[in-house]
Amino acid sequence: MSNIVVPAKLRAGDTVRVIAPARSATILSPEVRRFANAAFQELNLAVEFGEHIDDEDVHNSASIKARVDDIHAAFADPNVKAIFTVIGGFNSNQLLGHLDWDLIRKNPKILCGYSDITALSTAVFAMTGMQTYQGPHYSTLGQKKLSPYTLEYIDKCLFKTKRYLVEASSVWTDDRWYRDQETRSPVKNEGYWVIQEGGAKGMILGGNLCTFNLLQGTPYMPSVEQDVVLFAEDDGMTDIKLFDRDLESFLQTDLGYKIKGLVLGRFQKASEITREQITEMIARKPRLANCPVIANVDFGHTDPMITFPIGGSVTIFTTNSTPTITIGSQ
Repeated sequence: MSNIVVPAKLRAGDTVRVIAPARSATILSPEVRRFANAAFQELNLAVEFGEHIDDEDVHNSASIKARVDDIHAAFADPNVKAIFTVIGGFNSNQLLGHLDWDLIRKNPKILCGYSDITALSTAVFAMTGMQTYQGPHYSTLGQKKLSPYTLEYIDKCLFKTKRYLVEASSVWTDDRWYRDQETRSPVKNEGYWVIQEGGAKGMILGGNLCTFNLLQGTPYMPSVEQDVVLFAEDDGMTDIKLFDRDLESFLQTDLGYKIKGLVLGRFQKASEITREQITEMIARKPRLANCPVIANVDFGHTDPMITFPIGGSVTIFTTNSTPTITIGSQ
């Protein structure tokens, strides 16, 4: 893929639209919505909502038609400069065969979300060449004690044009904040885990690994000639056996043979995945023998989180005393 389209960066006063390609917004309390709206205000953005975000048909989601209609409406509206997803779920890949790719291609704009949204954001990149973004959902921003770190990386990635260094957060959380906005359980961040040393530069692909792998064998998996740095994470329902299997599945694809580096998001406590387990897993994969590998990075299903571009470029180094991840827009 050579002609990558980078959507226009956000500016103060721009309008973003919230849509629900997976689970609907009915799970969100009025309090969460209020704080999320306030976070967009802090970013100097106006927020509006898709017509069907509170609809439910099956699996806590709106119908395929309703979800597709909201995606098309958001891309077609010239006043909308960015699209944020409500939350993840299990079924955004249902939409891919119903989308008007010409409409999306002709109206490039920021699309941001993570988890199950990996299927949608990856497919949009594959089918249109438009860069998309892994970052917080609308619901993620509904935390009363939202970390400034999350907003900082929205600003660096979605507003600014300069390359940016991804620095580790000072603390992180894996608590059910949506049940208790007052009581949080921050954990001191020990920083990046260097699993294998080296340096690499390439195109960022990935996201939620098991969702990303759903696209194998479909037209919606990107076909690229460039070297790839895979960004991969999974939630608390995984464990090292499942993650190992999912990673192996990717490495066996044509795209997997282009991998030059691996960046792993922080795993939730429920996964019980340790640094030692990751190290042992990587050591058993000859395909990764010469790849730098960094883990415990601030993306995935813990907070805070960075925002990064799918289809953007990244340079990683793990051989110095301070491992570095530098992201550019292309």
